[in-house]
Amino acid sequence: MGFDLEKIKKEYRLRYDHHTHTIYSRVGPYFHGKGRIIDNVRAAAKRGLESLAITDHGPSDFYGLDPRKTPQMRREIAAALLSFPKLKVYLGVEADIVDTPNGLDVPPEDFAKYDFVNAGYHYVPKCHMLHNFVAFRMPWPKKLKEKLRLRNTERIIKALRNNDINILTHPGDKAYIDEHAVAKACEETGTLVEINARHKHPDVRDLKIYKKYDINFVISSDAHRPKHVGRYAESLALALEAGIDPARIVNIEKR
Repeated sequence: MGFDLEKIKKEYRLRYDHHTHTIYSRVGPYFHGKGRIIDNVRAAAKRGLESLAITDHGPSDFYGLDPRKTPQMRREIAAALLSFPKLKVYLGVEADIVDTPNGLDVPPEDFAKYDFVNAGYHYVPKCHMLHNFVAFRMPWPKKLKEKLRLRNTERIIKALRNNDINILTHPGDKAYIDEHAVAKACEETGTLVEINARHKHPDVRDLKIYKKYDINFVISSDAHRPKHVGRYAESLALALEAGIDPARIVNIEKR
């Protein structure tokens, strides 16, 4: 990237971060997210954000949250807001795109537990987990890779059309996809395409495809540690390199 990140920070600010994780993303005693809800809230307030979302992983993920704990999470959010009343804090979820009737591991009847639902591909059961994991790490025959790409794309489009998804998280990072078909589906459904500060995709090549469609973007830290809440400069640099007008990134504004 040929952009001065410090200059970007001086020219633009991140208004909100609606994709962060906490210790509710865990398996048994092992935490995927490293901070508590109050830690993410404190970090967001320190960075001058207007709002924050706690979006731990969907229940099928190895580090998926227990949906029965959402009332407890809301109590923690309410308690945190006593100390930071100017900050808006939402309870969301990063659902996994899987082979279920609605295409997500969060069923329609559970949507009411959350303020909104983000969704993306992860290495979880019911999504060709092993195939996607191996395909990213070993040479695969072109024919098999194309077949996998078609299946992955079909599942994303199904999830987008069957659910009210707020953000499509890190598209292309955990699964080969047809970016044109995914962008068209996001255009049709009004879904935001995420520029993720933690993962390698979407990269500049991907973003040059997405920008051809009538879609908007959102930058997310995907923070798994409180110190990473509100990261945005590198992601904005990627967008600028791809030729995306910052006005199309819904949570970026000029200072």
